[in-house]
Amino acid sequence: MCPADDRSRAWATHAIRAACAAVSAPENAHWLRCGGTWFAGVNILPNDAEGRIGDGPPLDGPAMDLLRAMGLADVPLDRAQVSVVHPGYPRPRAGESDAAFRYRRDRDAAHVDGLLAIGAARRRMAKETHAWILGLPLTATDPGASPLVVWEGSQRMMAEAFRDALAPYPTEDWPDVDLTETYHAARRRVFETCRRVPVHARPGEAYLLHPLALHGVAPWEDGAQAPPEGRIVAYFRPDAGPAGLSAALRM
Repeated sequence: MCPADDRSRAWATHAIRAACAAVSAPENAHWLRCGGTWFAGVNILPNDAEGRIGDGPPLDGPAMDLLRAMGLADVPLDRAQVSVVHPGYPRPRAGESDAAFRYRRDRDAAHVDGLLAIGAARRRMAKETHAWILGLPLTATDPGASPLVVWEGSQRMMAEAFRDALAPYPTEDWPDVDLTETYHAARRRVFETCRRVPVHARPGEAYLLHPLALHGVAPWEDGAQAPPEGRIVAYFRPDAGPAGLSAALRM
């Protein structure tokens, strides 16, 4: 968790206008799901590779200071995801099975980013790898307004499991290796042993996640307050390239 900072706050103040415009654009209406309570995080913020939106400031602040100190800031930024949650989340998603809805409600739809469900059988494969995940809240909300949740230390368990599963294969084949059983077993261990931590932050603050951390979105608590536009967070997840997973396994 990174403390509030004028640089981060200035970026968030500028970004909220662009985020609301993108979310309300007719071409993005299909991303509003779960009975109108969740706008799926998709890369629709019109920022450049430095995080700048139009004539606004580049992305900066304590989180970027930390990434620079770690030697991890020299990657072009992707277009940020805009994730929006509204009171009542979660409601069943169209076509969602009862089991999938229960997992969303009871386990916060916990997942590892980039481990995509491929094909009709939805086999999990590491098709995307991110250098890191940076969340920047754009609206001020109560702590119970569907915060991000992270399982403390989960990245180490996931990395260990994936290293063992991928060891027999050359690195270039890793995106096509079926990690389904490995992932599900590691996820069960995480639920059994790692502490579930809700992460609440306000505009001007930020949170930085390891790319293999198990994380999700908590249900909206009764009475939790947010502005009419909902709980909005912008997420940067820059592409780490072909060697990204190997780097993440060593982080």
